Amino acid sequence: MRGGLIRAGLALALSASPAAAQFDVYDNPSVLSLPTTLRATVRVPVATTPEGPADTLADLYPRLAACWRLPADLGAAAITVRFALRRDGSLQGQPRITFTRVPPRRRDALVAETLASLARCTPARLTAGLGGAVAGRPIALRFVYPGPNQGDRP
Repeated sequence: MRGGLIRAGLALALSASPAAAQFDVYDNPSVLSLPTTLRATVRVPVATTPEGPADTLADLYPRLAACWRLPADLGAAAITVRFALRRDGSLQGQPRITFTRVPPRRRDALVAETLASLARCTPARLTAGLGGAVAGRPIALRFVYPGPNQGDRP
């Protein structure tokens, strides 16, 4: 009898716990998670600028990198910028530099060019579907410049 009561109490407790309950995101918005960061690496400078609006993430990243220009006297370098786009392709908030691999004397020029390139390339031309998919989601875009010898490692 006592074992049955414990099992019944345990079953009742488990059925009332949030883990066992079925939630609909519209009824309980607390089950929504933070957006996953979209990540990509693009070798710069980009040889050709794609035409038309971007329809996929693979189309978007080269378009965002197409405005990047080589700072003077830059050897091999890499930089990652984190930002978000609105549905219309414009920047949401201020982009942040999260990583650089460049000699210290060239860092400021590389950071300035990377931020300026995002300003030049936005608002990005997006299809309605891609705009809805990326709106507000963090994007971490890594620009890699292999250097003038194309074999240098950033």
